[in-house]
Amino acid sequence: MTKFAELGLDPKLVASVTEAGYDTPTPIQNQAIPLVLAGRDVMGLAQTGTGKTAAFGLPLIHQLLGNHEKRQSKSIKALVLAPTRELVNQIAVNLRDYVKGTHLKVMTVVGGVSINRQIEQLNRGTDILVATPGRLIDLMDRRAIRLDTATFLVLDEADQMLDMGFIHALRRIAPELGTPRQTMLFSATMPKQMEELSRAYLTDPAKVQVTPPGKAADKITQCVYYAQDKEDKARLLIKHLRNEPDGLSLVFSRTKHGAERLMKKLVAEGFKAVSIHGNKSQGQRDRALAAFRAGEARVLVATDVAARGIDIPGVSHVFNFDLPEVADNYVHRIGRTARAGADGDAISFVSGVELGLLRDIEKLMKISIPVLGGERPQEEKRPTRQGRGGGGGGRGRPGGGRSQGGKPASQKTGARRSGGGNSAAPSGGRPGRNRRRKKAS
Repeated sequence: MTKFAELGLDPKLVASVTEAGYDTPTPIQNQAIPLVLAGRDVMGLAQTGTGKTAAFGLPLIHQLLGNHEKRQSKSIKALVLAPTRELVNQIAVNLRDYVKGTHLKVMTVVGGVSINRQIEQLNRGTDILVATPGRLIDLMDRRAIRLDTATFLVLDEADQMLDMGFIHALRRIAPELGTPRQTMLFSATMPKQMEELSRAYLTDPAKVQVTPPGKAADKITQCVYYAQDKEDKARLLIKHLRNEPDGLSLVFSRTKHGAERLMKKLVAEGFKAVSIHGNKSQGQRDRALAAFRAGEARVLVATDVAARGIDIPGVSHVFNFDLPEVADNYVHRIGRTARAGADGDAISFVSGVELGLLRDIEKLMKISIPVLGGERPQEEKRPTRQGRGGGGGGRGRPGGGRSQGGKPASQKTGARRSGGGNSAAPSGGRPGRNRRRKKAS
């Protein structure tokens, strides 16, 4: 069995990984790290929870360790783009662990916090910048950052960037980066547009795929309970939470208003619950995640903003109070449990209007999810929500979202609008919403 020490990484990095409790790389790490060290562009496909951050982070840091040039004002050496604030922060936590004891510096820029503070920090330069596309473009517009010194680009959760319309931001950002450039693209699913993205930004990439796209981790036990309405769902959720006193539970709601109502209902029932969604400030979201991570709050209710930014080994259960309207998002949601080799349960409550969404999920995953309870509801047609803000996930599909005016989003969405200052749009949201809808969940 291969060890990290055998992959050719700098001894300081091997020591950092060992100190964190790991000595054996995961399959995606074992395959990707040597390719990145060899200077290849890499397209990595792996389910959530398999260690993609270390797969690109460790070899990237290894190459930067040899660069002792003084940091220039406003300059960066490597850029990591991720679609949500939570994911940016999680990546940065991991990278900072890896660079301990070295001369390298990691910085983040996301929406929802003071841009003036970020401008001040960037003025001193950094080695690795982890950013959401929208805030990065805001900084570019203010001439607060130089990208021409960056010779490494990482696109993490690239499928979600496509889904959220960040392709327009990427078209603005990529030409500003230095050349020659090494580019790494990582994703858990493989929508059709990914090949086009790969051709546009990667050069002769090596493709690394350790699990079929749309496949969940083997240690996740999935099941469905039928429900007649929201009240029935709430009753089922409370019953399950009472029967599972240990571990942490992550509950997904489709909308930000629904998430807040559900959290308050759980608190009224005696549960220590918190919520994160687009109506929360960054400080509120950070405090909620910190309480959940520490076990001070046992239940976190969230919209899809949390589907790819939470890496907490103690999450034993994921509950889909509402099914996501984009089937790929189901894979990312349930991937928040069974992390770091642990077991996990994914339980979905399905009403009549969601039976079609359940079929989409089962088709994507090529499985039949067992039904463990409830009477099958009568199937209902999903209401159209044109002109309404859905919060945690609109009816957009990757590359197929339509704006309220009826034109394809790609024709109506500019680079600034695709990201904006608030980069925490829902992973299922439509690219191309107008500015009034900018603060989606």
